[in-house]
Amino acid sequence: MARQRKKFVRKSIPFRKDSLISATLSLIATEGIDAATVRAIAKHADVTPGLIRYYFSTKEDLISAAYKRHMSTLTGASHVSLQSMENVKPAERLAAFVSASLTPPVVDPGSVALWAAFLNRIQNDEKIRIAHKEAYYDFRDRLEVLIGDVFAQLGKNVKACELVRLAIASNAVIDGLWLEGGALPDAFKPGEIAEIGLKSIGAIIGVALPKGAYEYENHSAG
Repeated sequence: MARQRKKFVRKSIPFRKDSLISATLSLIATEGIDAATVRAIAKHADVTPGLIRYYFSTKEDLISAAYKRHMSTLTGASHVSLQSMENVKPAERLAAFVSASLTPPVVDPGSVALWAAFLNRIQNDEKIRIAHKEAYYDFRDRLEVLIGDVFAQLGKNVKACELVRLAIASNAVIDGLWLEGGALPDAFKPGEIAEIGLKSIGAIIGVALPKGAYEYENHSAG
């Protein structure tokens, strides 16, 4: 009996690039960014180095694409909480966004470790720095819009420059709590990070934020 040939399936360019980015992130997560050579990425993705060079002009292009993917995934996971909340009060939408940004799967040891692996490249690699700046402004701009909506619903007229400052401060709170929550997950009670974030950002903008999508048990110390 004649042996059947394996059916050839042509993968699209976006699919190929996406697969290479996923392999790069997986390699960096397990072995660090310095281990992410073209040869190592190719081996991890089970492709030839030539295929990587076909889709990405340089290794730096692939590394920066991987960083963009990681950061956009985190921001997207926070934003997805708003998809079913179009008709709720702005304060509840802001609370949901903050809570999603400070609970799993966004707050995760692996996500923080992967972000930290890129950290020393931000100042020394132009492509990584640009990707970081884009991710930062994307998240901060989303916060600014949500905060602005809260004030608009309350009938408060807040200058654009002040909204930017409030978004910067709120973003800083989220970044700090995200980092600590991912680096030391056992140091906090379930939902405690999100509660601290909501209270802190509420104090920054002067509006009490309702509880987000998290559970928190207020046990006394000891």
